[in-house]
This record gives sequence, C-alpha cells and structure tokens, in this order.
Amino acid sequence: MNIQLFPTLAFLTPQTTLFLFAIVVMMFGAKKLPELARGMGLAIKEFTKAKNDINDEIMREPAPTPPQPAKQIDAEVAKAPAPQAQTDTHA
Repeated sequence: MNIQLFPTLAFLTPQTTLFLFAIVVMMFGAKKLPELARGMGLAIKEFTKAKNDINDEIMREPAPTPPQPAKQIDAEVAKAPAPQAQTDTHA
C-alpha cells in the first residue's frame, strides 16, 4: 500500500485491524455481524448499480426522432368560409 496515496490508512497494522474488529464484535455481537455485512454488501451493490445507470444515461446518444408526417386538413374545414372580423361601432 502506498502511504502517500492513503495517509489515513497508514496506521492500520494487523494488530490495529484485529483490535478494531474485536471492538466491532463487542458492540454489535457475533450474531449481528453477518446481517451487517449483508446489509453493507447490498448497499454497495445498489450504489454501484445507480452509478452505472447514471453513467449509461450520460454516455447514451439520444435516439433520433422520426420525421413527423404532414398534417392533413379536412376537406370540410378547408371549404368553410373564414370568420369575419368584428368592428367596434361604439367609438
């Protein structure tokens, strides 16, 4: 392990790791450790899945939109006379 890259983990000797593990066992009990490890594993799995989904969404090219067909005007609407503009005579 490169001490320059991980300066906060430099104190983790085998004795320190064993001591920390003993403290965790005393705090949670031996029966809870598999459940805690399983929960942490699921959390890491969900985090990785979410990270990959976001990365895939960012890297995905947008789908080309198909051209919209020209709208047809009904024959009856096309033959109808245009409405007359009303003028204000109370002026």
